[in-house]
Amino acid sequence: MESNCVQFLGNKTILITGAPGFLAKVLVEKILRLQPNVKKMYLLLRAPDEKSAMQRLCSEVIEIDLFKVLRNDLGEENLNALVREKIVPVPGDISIDNLGLKDTDLIQRLWSEIDIIINIAATTNFDERYDIGLGINTFGALNVLNFAKKCVKGQLLLHVSTAYVSGEQSGLLQEKPFNMGETLNGNRTLDINIERELMKQKLKELQDFSEEEISQTMKDFGMARAKLHGWPNTYVFTKAMGEMLMGKYRENLPLVIIRPTMITSTLAEPFPGWIEGLKTLDSVIVAYGKGRLKCFLADSNSVFDLIPADMVVNAMIAAATTHSGETGIQAIYHVGSSCKNPVTFGQLHDITARYFAKRPLVGRNGSPIIVTKGTILSTMAQFSLYMTLRYKLPLQILRLINIVYPWSHGDNYNDLSRKIKLAMRLVELYQPYLLFKGIFDDLNTERLRMKRKENIKELDGSFEFDPKSIDWDNYITNTHIPGLITYVLKQ
Repeated sequence: MESNCVQFLGNKTILITGAPGFLAKVLVEKILRLQPNVKKMYLLLRAPDEKSAMQRLCSEVIEIDLFKVLRNDLGEENLNALVREKIVPVPGDISIDNLGLKDTDLIQRLWSEIDIIINIAATTNFDERYDIGLGINTFGALNVLNFAKKCVKGQLLLHVSTAYVSGEQSGLLQEKPFNMGETLNGNRTLDINIERELMKQKLKELQDFSEEEISQTMKDFGMARAKLHGWPNTYVFTKAMGEMLMGKYRENLPLVIIRPTMITSTLAEPFPGWIEGLKTLDSVIVAYGKGRLKCFLADSNSVFDLIPADMVVNAMIAAATTHSGETGIQAIYHVGSSCKNPVTFGQLHDITARYFAKRPLVGRNGSPIIVTKGTILSTMAQFSLYMTLRYKLPLQILRLINIVYPWSHGDNYNDLSRKIKLAMRLVELYQPYLLFKGIFDDLNTERLRMKRKENIKELDGSFEFDPKSIDWDNYITNTHIPGLITYVLKQ
């Protein structure tokens, strides 16, 4: 017997943006595997033409390990036939009006066919250039909304944001929408159109500079504008403004905003441990496993809010099933674990230390990398002092030697200086999350879970998104770190 979610996906035409991204791929695979009777999935991805879009779809989506369960179940030939029948790659760009689509016939076809729009496209760089962050995360979200409002059969727009639009607030953080112009520090009113004009003015001032200088200046400008209004970085600031625009201009279109926390490898589907790229936590785990993390900034008692990718996708589908066709609805869902099943940085540090003590990574010389537990410092002041005593003072001595004997240690000094600056910049970027004091209330998400559990057809586990089912020790030890080693480090 099919679950409500599977039934809902049947015969639907769905537009998904951000298709080559980690979360979008998990979603596409899930739909193809559980509901091959989906009518059509249009996947918007950046490409100059249809041929290039098809090449990206094949090489970056269908041919990767994530689809091996489908490939084994159907066979290569049948999977390819299913993809040709159900998936249409569309070259486009959400930062441009009409999603950058140039074919007017295609635009009209999409407006007449699309039932559900799922916007996952985003730039997730914390210190993204302000022009790029505004273009994709803020006005790109508005472009998707405007496109969705023209879909005559449109039943729902589901937008993936981030729980960290809350900034650095502490306490219980509720699932509530932003008011237009709201700031986190209350110092001033935020005018999104003025932000765009300021961005354009800054670019105009930089027109005679090198591309590298323009890029760094626009990154710094984005961080400055974010902090002026109370957000820690450009990423969450531009995502928050995107939510504001969607909330203000949605009219009667049903709008669901999913705010996931830190997304990690798959817990169960299509198989445990699949991941792509290094996420926030993973950079720390890998650096530690490689013996490069002697000291780290974090509060051992701070909750690190993690959620597996397949649980996020399950919550997305459940929310879409619930709210499709609900005229005028705006629903917001935190999808995370801190409220129902918290895990602290101290616990994660202990689990990771035990893992690499038993199963060390292998270095370039073929020998196992022996790691020590390292030092955790809980304030930026402590970390800066540690870096000064451990690295910056020896660096100054090396600099003096370099001045007196310029032929001696020049390369060593420049290389070490660059690495220290990079390390300090990364720590400054990650600091708001490493010392985070908030807990994400998930009352709306809990209601969604309860609604699912009331339906006996939903109890097969195919759409599980209850974080209480996660055993963190078991998951990190036997699923997440092995997944990182297999699919990211490729050892």
